[in-house]
Amino acid sequence: MTRAFNKKLVFRTLGALLLIEAMFMCIATLVSFLYEEPDTEAFAISNLLTMLAGFAGLRLGHRAPKRTGEREGYLIVALVWLVFSLFGMLPFYLSGAVDSLTDAFFETMAGFTTTGATVIRDVESMTHGILIWRAITQWLGGLGIIVLCVAILPMFGLGGMQLYAAEVTGVSYEKISPRIADTAKLMWAVYVLLTAAEIGLLWLCGMEPFDSVCHSMSTIATGGFSTKNMSLMDYSPAIQYVVAVFMLLSGINFSLLILTLLRKPQRLIHDEETHWYLAVVGIFTVLISAGLFIFGSRWSLAAFEESFRHGFFMVTAAVTSTGYAVTDYMEWRVVLWVMLFFLMFTGASSGSTSGGIKWVRLAIIFKNSHAEFMRRIHPNAIIPVKLNGKPVPSQTINNVVAFMIIYVMVIIVTVIAFCACGLGFDEAIGTTVSAIGNVGISIGSYGPTGTYADFPTTAKWIMTLVMLIGRLEIFTVLLLFTPALWKK
Repeated sequence: MTRAFNKKLVFRTLGALLLIEAMFMCIATLVSFLYEEPDTEAFAISNLLTMLAGFAGLRLGHRAPKRTGEREGYLIVALVWLVFSLFGMLPFYLSGAVDSLTDAFFETMAGFTTTGATVIRDVESMTHGILIWRAITQWLGGLGIIVLCVAILPMFGLGGMQLYAAEVTGVSYEKISPRIADTAKLMWAVYVLLTAAEIGLLWLCGMEPFDSVCHSMSTIATGGFSTKNMSLMDYSPAIQYVVAVFMLLSGINFSLLILTLLRKPQRLIHDEETHWYLAVVGIFTVLISAGLFIFGSRWSLAAFEESFRHGFFMVTAAVTSTGYAVTDYMEWRVVLWVMLFFLMFTGASSGSTSGGIKWVRLAIIFKNSHAEFMRRIHPNAIIPVKLNGKPVPSQTINNVVAFMIIYVMVIIVTVIAFCACGLGFDEAIGTTVSAIGNVGISIGSYGPTGTYADFPTTAKWIMTLVMLIGRLEIFTVLLLFTPALWKK
């Protein structure tokens, strides 16, 4: 018989997390106040309600036992995204930035899951408070709300190992330090460092300071929310290159980035997943850049540079699930944007801020398929699947295969549901891949220049759920509906 469910700990943890959300909401409130904008009151009310809910959670969880099991961990991780979105949508709705609760929740979930899909038709008409709050939601959701909170929760007398294990994406997670809270702090230190570095570089390249902050927070989170209607299309090549490089860095496992900064670069240099990730970016950049240049109307050095820049940027934006755009790829030859569509499936590295399947899983699938061929040829041979020189446990391989099967099944069910809502097949599959991979950009009318303002209401709620499932990598959400997890 399993122990009793620790509901007080759930309330206490969610209360602590809401206070953290309120703290970040204070930043948006302050920005709105400093710019003397009309939505300052809406932010102040949202902030107050969030703080009151946070204190209520702490009160309900008073004297909660500190033990955290798998059930509590998975439930908290799933609930925090819903609770954060419910309170995070208040500024959008109370300020009138969006017209309905559905749109407010959709926009907020797209922010926290770093999907970057938006229902706002004219982003440039939004106030500075709303724009910075959009960026903050993505920045908080990028590395993971829970990873931030694992670093802070000890001050509330709470542990975080189960939360960290339930939230960190990929096949496995790695502790850089013996204490999980120290690992989380190191990850967030690198996260802040990368954000600050990009802000400085964008500013030096001519971007306005406010826009530099918003775009940097969204870039490092691989989110895609921009302060401009045309994303990054109207910015200078220098700015586009800076954003592309930081998208590329954000697609690398943050544990490896930490080790590199700790003067242990060999782990990054010899990491197979990083090799796969960078190789894919390189190969598809060459293919798409060459295609843009060959199919283009001009043959010049300037045209070659533009083709390379657009190819490199869009490949990086797709594979890291950032969703920024420097051109309308729907105007490309079909074969070129189909390549981008494939990259939306893959994602970058595990332990990064990107969405998608992740290359460690794809590498294991490819290696296991090759091993199966070799076993057919040499039936008596023992041919293990190795990653980074170490055998991959059969349990991990089974986990990856199960993940891939469920991933495809979710896509199929969602495409059917979208078609039932009146979407065409192309748009249904495009938005499905965009949602489950937390990419933001899609194909058809929901491509780089479109919004989800006219998306059917029912489809918006379905897409919101799929965004959450994709951000938590399926198992965390589906496990909550497994009777065995709750059986006493």
